[in-house]
Amino acid sequence: MQLMRAPARLARLRPFVQALWASEPRPGEGDRPGAREHVLPTGALHLVFRLSGPPLRLFGSADDLDGQSIGHALVGGPRERFYVRDVSHPTASVGALLRPGVALPLFGAPEGALAGRHTPLADLWGASAQLALERLQETENLEARLDVFEALLVDRLADSFHGLHPAVAQSLAPLRMGTLRVRELAAHSGYSHRRFIELFRGATGLPPKTYARLHRFDRVLDLAANAKLGWADIAHDAGFADQSHLTREFGEIAGLSPQAWRRLAAANAPRHVPR
Repeated sequence: MQLMRAPARLARLRPFVQALWASEPRPGEGDRPGAREHVLPTGALHLVFRLSGPPLRLFGSADDLDGQSIGHALVGGPRERFYVRDVSHPTASVGALLRPGVALPLFGAPEGALAGRHTPLADLWGASAQLALERLQETENLEARLDVFEALLVDRLADSFHGLHPAVAQSLAPLRMGTLRVRELAAHSGYSHRRFIELFRGATGLPPKTYARLHRFDRVLDLAANAKLGWADIAHDAGFADQSHLTREFGEIAGLSPQAWRRLAAANAPRHVPR
């Protein structure tokens, strides 16, 4: 059971937060020993509080039996490939999908320092992370948890000024849509190619080419939601050279083939693939 909320109710959060969510196990949902899940990347920063069950456990490979425990409050940095997590125990959680440029005002660290990994929130917030977790755990229903979560975010952001570097801000939409190449955006910015990439990585945690690649992958997932579309048509509509190109890139990002993803992924959770 999940409740999603765009941060439209609180104008203070709109520059920082793309979406908020709260979830809890379905009635009667029990343990599934050994269950794992491929989580496909969004290219964005995530803040998550696990309010019940064990701490988040990640696995480095299919042969990794022990995994690595991260904690109950954590930051998922921008990443370009899938990761594998333990889903053997149902959990209640609250989380936020964050916008580029939020890491420094919210966590005191740039996106680049958080990219490609999960970071325990206590490493960034200190004792405040545990206090925030306990406050959320004491809240009884999904709607109220989101209210408390919003208040926590507003309090942490305080009087922070949000402003992406203009060269980065003007490049986000063209990269998401695939309308301009990186070298064209660098030329339009007035900066050297190397400096433009440094600015972009500093604000998003990812190089611009990777950012564009992940948003093209987004388009694939959106198109693939239509079960009547074949992969050759999806490849063409998403801007790939051909179906083979799509298959290679899909495998690199998702860790499984397009056909396996379509067979295994739930329609309502395309980025969470049971394994």
